[in-house]
Amino acid sequence: MNKRIVYKRRSLWIDAWKRLRRNKTAVFGMILFAIIVIVCVASPLFYDYFDDIVMVDVPNRLQGPSRAHIFGLDELGRDMLGRILWGGRTTLLISVCGLAIGLFLGIILGTASTFYGRLADTVIMRVMDVIMSVPPLLLMISLATVMTPSTVSLMFVIGLAMMPGQARMIRGQVLQVVEKEYIEAVRIQGASDLKIIAFHILPNAISPVITAVIMDIAFAVGIISTLSFMGLGVQPPDPEWGSMLAGGRQYLRVAWHITTIPGIVLMITIIALTLVGDGVRDALDPRMKR
Repeated sequence: MNKRIVYKRRSLWIDAWKRLRRNKTAVFGMILFAIIVIVCVASPLFYDYFDDIVMVDVPNRLQGPSRAHIFGLDELGRDMLGRILWGGRTTLLISVCGLAIGLFLGIILGTASTFYGRLADTVIMRVMDVIMSVPPLLLMISLATVMTPSTVSLMFVIGLAMMPGQARMIRGQVLQVVEKEYIEAVRIQGASDLKIIAFHILPNAISPVITAVIMDIAFAVGIISTLSFMGLGVQPPDPEWGSMLAGGRQYLRVAWHITTIPGIVLMITIIALTLVGDGVRDALDPRMKR
């Protein structure tokens, strides 16, 4: 008796998740980043903003790590652990919101340039080329200088700087999908442009963009810290890893912990995000299938 073999079709995301779980370095990066996010988000449960984060205690300043203050006190006598965790909340919030703004604008511009013909493509992509011709760090410094330094303005600075790269990536993915036969069939059935883009084009073009967004979070974290280090990012007394590095550099010889510990936390966060991004990239790559 012949038995009929039935092959169960798995979705792209289930396949990708199974490959991702087999990548030990990516799993390690996810666990490490999850721990960082959880402790930073939960910091208001353990630290009061006015009493622990911004209140100065000059007589006890520059104290090293101790049982009472695990990471020591900074140049104004403020608890380093509390400021690092509170600053992590700010850095991650700005990074995620800034990239969301850049991705939203990139999806609109990248899809419109491909979907609405050669003229739209030429105009939009030439504008993106002009923006991309400026080095990202220089562009962000210029935008941050023009805009009033604040958390919201820093989100828009990150978003506007990331927008051209996201738009070009979306455009490349949409080009591979928009001429498919099923897109033409949906169009013939009378579906609106918005429905075609939202339900048929973007779901089939978005997977490579996810990897780029995760990698861009690591880049954004570094850029935000750089801008804050230069005095163009998060303004005192609000903590941020870059501004903490800047504030403690003159005390490096007498109080190493003020700059070393925030620098280590920043490095660990970027490494964790890089490991996750590499793992997601490999998991979503069809060539990694066995």
